[in-house]
Amino acid sequence: MSERTIEDIGTAYMAGMNEQVSLHFETIIELRLTMAESIAHIAAGDGNSGYGPKEEIEYGARARHFLCAALYSPSGEMEMIYGDPLELKHPEPFLESLRNGERKTASAVDSGGEGVILFGVPCEYPMSGGGTSLAMVVGLSTRYMGEVLFLDSDDSLSYSFVIRKDGSYVVGNEKDAHENYFDRLASVFEGQDQEAASYIDQLAEAMGANEDYSAILQNGGSRRHLYCTSLPYCDWYLVTVLPFDKLDSAIAGMSSHWLIIVYAASSAIIAMLLYIFFQYLKLFREQVSELKRMNAEMDTARKDAERARKEAEQANTAKQDFLSSMSHDIRTPMNAIIGMTSLAIDHADNPGQVQDYLRKIDLSSKHLLGLINDVLDISKIESGKMALNLETVSLREVMDCVVNMMQPQVKAKNQQFDAAAYEILSEDVVCDSVRLNQVLINLLGNAVKFTPENGSVEVAVYQEALPEAPSRVRTHFLVKDTGIGMSQAYQKVIFESFSREDNTRVQKTEGSGLGMTITKCIVDAMGGSISVHSEQGKGSEFHVVLDLEKAPGRELEAPLPDWNVLVVDGDERLCASAASALESIGIRSGWCRSAERALEWIAEGRYQLVLLGWKPLDMNGIETARAIRQNCGEGGPAVLLLACDWSGIEDEAREAGISGFISKPLFPSTLSGALSAFAGRGGEEAASAEKAVEQRLRGKRILLAEDNELNWEVAREMLSVLEMELDWVENGQACVARFEKSPAGYYDAILMDVRMPVMDGYEATAAIRGLERGDADIPIIAMTADAFSEDIQKCLERGMNDHLAKPIDVQAVASKLKKYLN
Repeated sequence: MSERTIEDIGTAYMAGMNEQVSLHFETIIELRLTMAESIAHIAAGDGNSGYGPKEEIEYGARARHFLCAALYSPSGEMEMIYGDPLELKHPEPFLESLRNGERKTASAVDSGGEGVILFGVPCEYPMSGGGTSLAMVVGLSTRYMGEVLFLDSDDSLSYSFVIRKDGSYVVGNEKDAHENYFDRLASVFEGQDQEAASYIDQLAEAMGANEDYSAILQNGGSRRHLYCTSLPYCDWYLVTVLPFDKLDSAIAGMSSHWLIIVYAASSAIIAMLLYIFFQYLKLFREQVSELKRMNAEMDTARKDAERARKEAEQANTAKQDFLSSMSHDIRTPMNAIIGMTSLAIDHADNPGQVQDYLRKIDLSSKHLLGLINDVLDISKIESGKMALNLETVSLREVMDCVVNMMQPQVKAKNQQFDAAAYEILSEDVVCDSVRLNQVLINLLGNAVKFTPENGSVEVAVYQEALPEAPSRVRTHFLVKDTGIGMSQAYQKVIFESFSREDNTRVQKTEGSGLGMTITKCIVDAMGGSISVHSEQGKGSEFHVVLDLEKAPGRELEAPLPDWNVLVVDGDERLCASAASALESIGIRSGWCRSAERALEWIAEGRYQLVLLGWKPLDMNGIETARAIRQNCGEGGPAVLLLACDWSGIEDEAREAGISGFISKPLFPSTLSGALSAFAGRGGEEAASAEKAVEQRLRGKRILLAEDNELNWEVAREMLSVLEMELDWVENGQACVARFEKSPAGYYDAILMDVRMPVMDGYEATAAIRGLERGDADIPIIAMTADAFSEDIQKCLERGMNDHLAKPIDVQAVASKLKKYLN
């Protein structure tokens, strides 16, 4: 075949090869720039939550097999997100294109001298040094680009390079010792410098004019075809060289192997068709499988949506039922209040009837207040705004408060009530006392409500150590009754909102159906648990478990006499716990469960004091006391009766020889305080600790700040039973002025409303605390309608000592004042 023919074939081959490589290059660069834009979208974020984190940018770049990623500033500085630091070659064109908002490709070298192809796309992202990036830049190894462009394929007749206008290499020089393609070209014409310079000038001129260049290079017997064309998205050029000796050999071999090539090509085509067929078959099966999976997911999604719709409808129905029930429940006491008020006015001349009407108004008012509190609490809980006010709390004071509040309800239904404390390891703990009271009162209120007359209600507290957390103590609260009980089905939903058991007895009992939901939410917020065990017709038992932080213990009162004390009660656990508590305060003790055994031990002269429970096994407490006096006479041991309430038996008990009373439940501090009081008065002259406490309020001067005159009149009349001297001021400013003019120590406490004109309760408290006088630390108790935990916490933070919620309750006021008036 003639040289001319071979040259024509070579020229056609070179044009086609360069076009294919150029298109392939364009496709690859387009694909990689698109990938770079997707990474820029990750950096830009979703538009609402701000920029995407660098971790997601790095993950996106690595997932697309990029070697590195960086932010490119408007001044041309590069901040690496990951990968080795890079140095751009010829950065000016790259920077100029990015400033014009174009996508651009450039080359660089890393810290190890390896070549890197960079892909830049516009992207704004905060840079660590301040300012915003101009572009997002990602990179690939030049080796990788050479491989995907087949520039170094051993099977090709030609070989190719990617160079710049100055002849420097971009891709394809891995096996070349020359740093510049022009140097390589010059080496081909060794000894023919002028001819080499001519070709180099022609090639440089064509690249400068952005035109294709084609030339036959001949050096001795060697001929090469050089073809150069520009590449898109960059200032680079593709140079392809075809040695004609390889082409000669290839063409010569074509004739001898033509048939083999035809058969091989046919076989390859058939194999390829078979491969394509099986691939399509596999893809078809995968698509069918994917469709089945998607159908299954859609079916599951439809079922989930249907279930969610039903649950939403049920929740809406429950709330509608609740609103209907609450409308009825609220209107019922309101109707009673309005009706009884009208009747009281009409029968003002009949004191007996008026007293009965007022009693019913009082009961209806308390019921209405309970309903309102439940609705407000559940609203707080559902909005996620319920907060805990953590403070040091005395479990003894909590239990005493709960017992005192429940006594009137228990007496009204002639129920037997008992309270006990066992194995107390830490009386003082850290928790929200208001919420803890609410939990216990909710449970006890339900117990009393659903227990018939002459039934029994019990509350107990006990503790156990936590070896894994020595600073905490596990505290158990048990509330047990002999009421109507609950079905197994209702026990599973008792803590859900608006739930009430569907039976005649329950439906006739007033309530919102929110108490147990509120209780469960409070216990959960305190990190505890609550469970219930119940049997219809036999009663219920609720068990609350809280892991509470221990608070520093209080110092015991003055040392007690060297007594030997006997504890007598039918409750073995109470006896053992009381004896242990006595030992902890330095009193020797023993215990027994029967009156007969107690009489035997007392006759031996072993004990100077007897703590007598109400229910020994063989006779009651008064009978046992009477037997002790008959056997021992006046020289026998003193007897103190253990009881939650002795108001109905005090006279009979003293006639039987009982010297005094100790309130249950029995905490160590309860025993210490009662025995100290008993030791100070003498046996026969001992009175109950409760009466001694009541005496502390008589004659105390209280300053009441209240802007509503009607509220002042109500407070004055209600608190008159405590025999205290009350002074009234109408706002915070008047309160500060009255207190400042009074002699130091004149007032014992201040009851402060919060929301008042001129100066509110917070400002008044701050002003009083800032006075330079010895009683500036006077107890100030907030008395306000702001009754949530955050309101209580705010009062404490603003300098008040405690908080009372309106409407006021005489027992609650007395309890708070006793706490601060010594």
